[in-house]
Amino acid sequence: MRILMACAAFPPFIDGGGPISAMMIAKLLLAAGHDLEVVNVSGEDKHEIYDGVPVHRLKTLNIDWNYRLPRPGWKKLIWHALENFNPRAYLVMRREIRRFKPDIVLTDSIENINVATWAAAKSCGVPVCHILRSAFLLCWKASMRRGDDNCVRACSSCQASSYGKKVFSRYVDAVIGETDFIIGRHTEHDYFPNASTYRVPGAMPSVAGSAPRAAPVGPMRFGFIGVHDPVKGLDTLALAAHRLVNNPEVRFMIAGSSKSDYSKSLPQKFPSENTKFLGWTKPDDFFPQIDVLVVPSLFREPFGRVVIEAFAQGVPVIGARSGGIPESIDPGSDGYLFDPGDDAALARQIADMAARPEAIPDLSRAALQAARRYEPQKIAAGYEAVFASLRPDLAKPVSKETPAVKVHA
Repeated sequence: MRILMACAAFPPFIDGGGPISAMMIAKLLLAAGHDLEVVNVSGEDKHEIYDGVPVHRLKTLNIDWNYRLPRPGWKKLIWHALENFNPRAYLVMRREIRRFKPDIVLTDSIENINVATWAAAKSCGVPVCHILRSAFLLCWKASMRRGDDNCVRACSSCQASSYGKKVFSRYVDAVIGETDFIIGRHTEHDYFPNASTYRVPGAMPSVAGSAPRAAPVGPMRFGFIGVHDPVKGLDTLALAAHRLVNNPEVRFMIAGSSKSDYSKSLPQKFPSENTKFLGWTKPDDFFPQIDVLVVPSLFREPFGRVVIEAFAQGVPVIGARSGGIPESIDPGSDGYLFDPGDDAALARQIADMAARPEAIPDLSRAALQAARRYEPQKIAAGYEAVFASLRPDLAKPVSKETPAVKVHA
């Protein structure tokens, strides 16, 4: 099939797991034999081949494109208003669809590319599949958090400021979410009324660990890697570290960095006696240094890619019951769960694991087995199943055993 893949962000612009996931999906679909081109917004208009993927970079379709940079309040208001429907985005994306003549338009997140893309595809008679990676369609902050708390539902101000996004979601024919959680967040607010919904997990390049980890000799090393932000639950982990400061069998390894004042304050939050800060570290360099990964997020993660990254390295995970994280962890098999923000429960879980180093090989073996659910060929088969539902006339034969799970029609 010819697939036009419109992305909110795409490498080299990386501000989290979304662009990395988009690149993986693009490569999977190219490897499966599809004729694919990525369209995304950047600071210039150019065509290029980026890491083997054809990409058309468009100049901003909104008032600006890099919403991560500081900007005045009036610009933020205009940007968010236009994200509900941008006539310029409609015309430009309609032009791109007519130029490429795709069989399917695949939108991978929607900021900047705009919900107008869905209307443009519908006007050209091309079916649309959307991949959910955040709550941006529901919440202008994309986090569904207010202050220090998660929102149970979208608040009235977010519903009002997202009304256009909800209206244009009617033009989407199929929705893919990496977890049931992120799909449910949208369908419970009556988004995508005409779409079939599917769960297709994120993909991992490969299972890096070839053999289970051995039982650790000496203190067990519990690690964190990611953006240093309060919503990631680092304060919970710091309090747990203080509870275990006199436990000689426990050590903490903290990787990742940020230029924020919060990140700079972290070394003072953790006890120096049992904590080491590694700074920015590549995952492939980080995971061999730890025995267990801790994912203490307070934020309801749409997926939690770091969990499967750890599994691929044979590292079991202690994760918070937050968002989609619990969907990847089988408690007692490849990791454990605790309630987000409960530092006492986290400390107990860490102490219990540290007291049983002989359990690590079995946990590691199960983690490696779990990682195989996210192998590229299995995830590609999931996408093929979704595409087959949209274009049965062009579909390849699809195995009945795929990780694409139809949630509801």
